[in-house]
Amino acid sequence: MLAVTEVSSTVVVVTWRGAGHVTACLDALAAQNRPHRTMVVDNASDDGTARLLAEHPSKPRVVRLSRNLGYAGAMAKAVSLVDTPLMAWLNDDAAPAPDWLGTLEDALGTAAAASARLDRPDGSPQSLGTRLTADGSGADALDEPVFGFCGGAALLRADVLRAIGGVPADFFCYYEDTDTAWRLRLAGHEIVAVPQARVTHRHGVSTRPGSRQFHLWNERNRLLTLLRCAPATVAARELARFAAITAALPLRREVPRAENFRLPLRFQVLAEVLVRLPATLRARRGIGRLATVPRGQVWRNWTPR
Repeated sequence: MLAVTEVSSTVVVVTWRGAGHVTACLDALAAQNRPHRTMVVDNASDDGTARLLAEHPSKPRVVRLSRNLGYAGAMAKAVSLVDTPLMAWLNDDAAPAPDWLGTLEDALGTAAAASARLDRPDGSPQSLGTRLTADGSGADALDEPVFGFCGGAALLRADVLRAIGGVPADFFCYYEDTDTAWRLRLAGHEIVAVPQARVTHRHGVSTRPGSRQFHLWNERNRLLTLLRCAPATVAARELARFAAITAALPLRREVPRAENFRLPLRFQVLAEVLVRLPATLRARRGIGRLATVPRGQVWRNWTPR
């Protein structure tokens, strides 16, 4: 009689118009040497992705949403549906090595999350996790230790994720991993980097890094993450600094050409942050009630001096 191998992880893949790349992701998951479940959350794709998912021989569980909720919204939906102890996050433009999941599971230990190594298609490293910069931005980390996990390829304890409030669904895209990692740190949990768990990542296939929408999500969600998680003085300082730079732009003779220095975008960021401020401050109080480590201590531990 064959022994039954317990499945510990559900790998969640979020896709939107992923017809050009999601098959390669599913092929790589089918080749994993560790048993698992695969769940694909389809953000109302209209490019034939649904047919590819239905026809894939690995027969993933497909959760098709009625509208595009972004990466954050789709992951938030998945948290309530995962029924294994562990939940892996994987971008649909990522192809993990066959031992990726097994390596993450074996390395997790007592930590709440483990971050894989993402490489670009040319083999150069992209990320081993995230770090915090002096202004509270989340940035790719290439060395250990890491502040947080990169949402492109990571493994989390599902019960711990639910206990700290899940995923910030209204972020839509970007900083949902930094915010989640920050809340894990505040709650006293460990996050480890696992460079042996390797993934090839075609970064930005869906979101076009450098575009107006990319900068809007990044700037807005950085400020929201700070308001939710950072020391009050840091959050207030960075919000005031963003507003001051915006106000000074018309007076500057030379302005960077990047989209995030365009006045309409910056006004939209400020407007969206202000509209969300009451709900964000309520969330901040809830995060504070769950914290076992002071916000200031997390900030001092993980930002450069």
